[in-house]
Amino acid sequence: MNNAEAAELLADLDLGSGVAETDNLLEAARIETSVFDDLIADRVDLIPGTKGSGKTALYRILVDFLPDTLLRHRRVVLAHGVSTRQDTVFLAFKEQFDKLDESDFVDFWCVYLASLANEQFIRNLTFDGYLHDCSTQVERFRIAYRNANIPDLDRPRTLKEIISWSLAVVKKLKPKVVWKAPEDIGQFELQFGESEEAPTRRQQSEPKLPLLINELVDALTAVLNASDLSIWLMIDRLDELFARRSSTERKALRALLTTTRLFSSERIRAKIFLRDDILEQIVAGDGFTALSHVASRRSDTLRWTEDQLLSMVVRRIFANSRFQKAFRPDEKRLLHSIEYQKQLFYQIFEDTVYRPPNQSPTMRWIYNHVKDGRGVVTPRDVINLVARAGQWQRDEYRRTPEAETARLISGKAVLYGLSELSKDKRTLYLEAEFPHKWKLISKFVGGGSEFSERALRRIMGTKWQEVTDDLVSMGVLERATRKGSRTFKIPFVYRAGLECTQKFVAT
Repeated sequence: MNNAEAAELLADLDLGSGVAETDNLLEAARIETSVFDDLIADRVDLIPGTKGSGKTALYRILVDFLPDTLLRHRRVVLAHGVSTRQDTVFLAFKEQFDKLDESDFVDFWCVYLASLANEQFIRNLTFDGYLHDCSTQVERFRIAYRNANIPDLDRPRTLKEIISWSLAVVKKLKPKVVWKAPEDIGQFELQFGESEEAPTRRQQSEPKLPLLINELVDALTAVLNASDLSIWLMIDRLDELFARRSSTERKALRALLTTTRLFSSERIRAKIFLRDDILEQIVAGDGFTALSHVASRRSDTLRWTEDQLLSMVVRRIFANSRFQKAFRPDEKRLLHSIEYQKQLFYQIFEDTVYRPPNQSPTMRWIYNHVKDGRGVVTPRDVINLVARAGQWQRDEYRRTPEAETARLISGKAVLYGLSELSKDKRTLYLEAEFPHKWKLISKFVGGGSEFSERALRRIMGTKWQEVTDDLVSMGVLERATRKGSRTFKIPFVYRAGLECTQKFVAT
């Protein structure tokens, strides 16, 4: 085709979004990984993965596209919580959250999960038919709910309201204040800190909230047994609720993992989608008694193979009717044959990024250059790279509209896509998510791409080993060897963003 036709076709290229909340192709082009299989089969409750690896995509596939299927075929009810970016209620309560200890957070999560079950199952009219013959069990649940001092208000409540009154139930807060929630939710009276009044005998003898929650969970289980249903309490986007790597985040998420033990049975599951680096941080040191429970139903960390990512790209490209018309793919083979998907991929992309000989195929080159220091390649980064490559290529074609092209996207376009992705990774990930680490990371800006231990000692100072280990855990550095000596490299995906040269720094 000539360049004008190619530019017009690329103008219609829609790969969806690397951000799952706004991805319009999530259902049409979904890739069912082993973690997806384990989740649907209820073999896992904790799903860890790096940023952009597909945790929220999995979450969205379940809560947006599969609730009816799960209810009909597996009799599973989905009650879902945090999923929106930077929920305003959490931000509104930042100062109060900072004052809570880990046991307070256990109380908070107990109320929060119980409220999800109440609002999205017991009170949800969708399930009236399933609960028709369970009135005795439902009433027992409602009594247990009231005994736990969780408000059962007069109408269905939003997620923001659930979070608001979950905090209102937590007792160890001071001073007493009246707080008006966002969006005209209403007023809640909150008491912050230990009460200054001496506890009454009744207060002294009252069981702690988790014990009351045990009664409530037993009552919920009875409802589920009577109706032959199960419930999954699902939580995502936990990395955006508290300041990254803060003590509040650590206390809150350790408490959440502890709380999941209370909400765990054959009928009740808490499904938690969590960044793997955060998981490593919150279970490190101090001991963690909930760890064995967490590990027993933890999925493999979400990782994508080269073939899976190629399949994702091809399915997203050919979800577009213009591309279907131009290339006329075999729909059945497109869905099920990786070899056929490779053929289609190389009808769109040049065989190699650089000219042969001895060059790896384009998809392998992309895979190896989008890896972070831990060897992780995310769908988000691949989508963003290919989208930028398509934009660059379209502009190039319009400069010479009469010329002919055999492939739509050239190696130069892929190089441009990597460079732009790298710049985005610097501003949107390193600077935005790790401002407290940026002073250290910025020491690499404009420098080399590989460093000896001696060089890192000079750059980072006396605590260079601790700093280096931290940067390796973040994926900013990767361990390597040169002539038998240990070195540290900046991965390709960060080099353009950090303005690194292809140079070894020995001293």
